[in-house]
Amino acid sequence: MSGLLVRRAAPADFPAVARLTVAAYEADGQLKGEHGYAATLADVATRAEHGEVLVAADEATGETLGSVTFVLPGTRYAELSAPGEAEFRMLAVDPAAQGRGVGLALVDACVARATELGCSAVVICVRSGFATAAHRLYQRRGFVRTPQLDWSPVPGVELLGLRLDLTPAD
Repeated sequence: MSGLLVRRAAPADFPAVARLTVAAYEADGQLKGEHGYAATLADVATRAEHGEVLVAADEATGETLGSVTFVLPGTRYAELSAPGEAEFRMLAVDPAAQGRGVGLALVDACVARATELGCSAVVICVRSGFATAAHRLYQRRGFVRTPQLDWSPVPGVELLGLRLDLTPAD
């Protein structure tokens, strides 16, 4: 998407990031029956303390269109990453901005950051049965289903592991 700037979130961005993240997860049906995950998604300040919160903003208007949290192994929000790997979580695109390349720009920014840090791979998890557009995006970007990374944080929520091996060309 032209006219899109991906950058590290500033504290002034946190309310917009909280709003759009919860809205994106709600729009996809991922918060039905969830207990407390919306509060975790909305707690951008804590995410920023323990990882890198990135935003994709419209260059012309400054409007925040999407966000993602990039983390390294051993940090509070890391779920799957092993030493030498990176991970991203809570990728969200404002429902009004979906289909405009915002998600891909955020994924590419995470891959670039992992490459810059010398990581060997980026690992992520996606909820089974939800976020089908995200599943397609990750597949097109080269993420490969990695069943040994699958896990369930609570009964009824199945998360599927995906991995992207990095090469210097990434």
